[in-house]
Amino acid sequence: MELIQHLSLGFGVALSPMNLAYCFAGVLLGTFIGVLPGVGPLVTIAVLLPLTFGLPPEGAMIMLAGIYYGAAYGGSTTAILVNLPGESSSAVTCIDGYQMARQGRAGPALAIAAIGSVIAGCIGTLLIAFVGPPLGAVALKFGAAEYFSLMFMALICSSALVRGSLVKGMGMAFCGAIFGLAGTDVNSGIDRFTFGMDGLAEGFDFVVVAAGLFAFSEIVVNLGVSLKREVLTGRVTNLMPTREDLKASWKPILRGTGIGSILGVLPGTGQTIASFASYALERKLAKDPSRFGKGAIEGVAGPESANNAAAQTHFIPTLTLGIPSSATMALLLGALMIHGITPGPQVMTSHPELFWGLVASMWIGNVMLVILNLPLVGLWVAFLKVPYRWLYPLILVFSCIGIYTVNMSASDIAFAAFFGLLGYVFLKLDCEPAPFILGFLLGPMIEENFRRAMLQSHGNLEVFVSSPLSAVFLAIALGLVILMVVPLVRKQKDQAIAEG
Repeated sequence: MELIQHLSLGFGVALSPMNLAYCFAGVLLGTFIGVLPGVGPLVTIAVLLPLTFGLPPEGAMIMLAGIYYGAAYGGSTTAILVNLPGESSSAVTCIDGYQMARQGRAGPALAIAAIGSVIAGCIGTLLIAFVGPPLGAVALKFGAAEYFSLMFMALICSSALVRGSLVKGMGMAFCGAIFGLAGTDVNSGIDRFTFGMDGLAEGFDFVVVAAGLFAFSEIVVNLGVSLKREVLTGRVTNLMPTREDLKASWKPILRGTGIGSILGVLPGTGQTIASFASYALERKLAKDPSRFGKGAIEGVAGPESANNAAAQTHFIPTLTLGIPSSATMALLLGALMIHGITPGPQVMTSHPELFWGLVASMWIGNVMLVILNLPLVGLWVAFLKVPYRWLYPLILVFSCIGIYTVNMSASDIAFAAFFGLLGYVFLKLDCEPAPFILGFLLGPMIEENFRRAMLQSHGNLEVFVSSPLSAVFLAIALGLVILMVVPLVRKQKDQAIAEG
């Protein structure tokens, strides 16, 4: 009964004319961003983050969330028609989706991707509504030690599960935490890591770091990339899948939704892992695995459902625990902080209209995605022909305008340029920037809860293991590190033996 009352409140907020407009704008822009290879929701949200400062918190979060899950949908269009994933999570869709397009079956591939996306999105949103409140109620009982261990575990998970070296991931998270601690210490009043610069007395603004690290650096990197696109425009004819297509797809859609829903809750796993895991499962369960890679519709239905389900369930730890499960979720938490809302379980109790309005808007947004996008396939194909040399200067201009309007400070643009250069260096060194932004956001929170736990326990470190929940979180973090380190050590040992 209480859930029905909350959902009634949420739909009342989401169905207001302005919030419907924000939701429509978000999913439309998200799909457009998902279609364009090389842009992505991370860059877009980083650019638009300062522009949401003047919006009400509900409208800002509804629009930014729409961009996020709309991009997960739009990435499949590019993967199927151009063999270029608009999003990394749609990379596996290229394998069979593009082959279907080459066989003249782009329409059914796009339709199944849309059907799987909306089913997964609705089920994922339902999980937020059911799982969110009890999880938030448990989190309200957490003390400083539990919060420290939980955030530490989330940071370790995000660092350990990124692509590439474990050492690089941990190093990026540590660097992000150091930058997050810059400014005036609230306890002692002493400046830290400011190097005598007055502009850093309050630390680096989250908007500046996000826009520089993602928007600026991506522009520089992608300007040097030459993409050859073979757009199969003439083959998009019949969008209705056959009865055989639907029969072959409904089980992969449900399995992909289950995989994506579970992996989306775990920090650091992400949509990409969910889509590849779904593809691997479908190939293993198939009666004829040789069909995969040659246009198997199951290879589209499962991964697309998995990445959209993960996109929705990413909101569960973000909204209920205040723990971002990805870099994009960290930006959404930053949006809450811009509006003066402290992320965490108290959001559901102190701002119920925000939480439930966002949940209700996700159902509305997923329905909008299907109604909007299948008829607009021709429009998205036309956008694929837009040269990058026209697109990126506009992104740069909007980024600079948005950064300046937050504090009316030209130094913020200079700081953003610095983080853009830093992000470019990170990308060239094959270092994922996601752990950096998570460390930047979680670092100050980890420090604050560590200090609070130390004060409560009079400096006794046993407080972190005497609490069962805190001990479990730390054990998970330690176990994950061991699981990542042991294979590396064994591999190096085998190489040394072979060379010897």
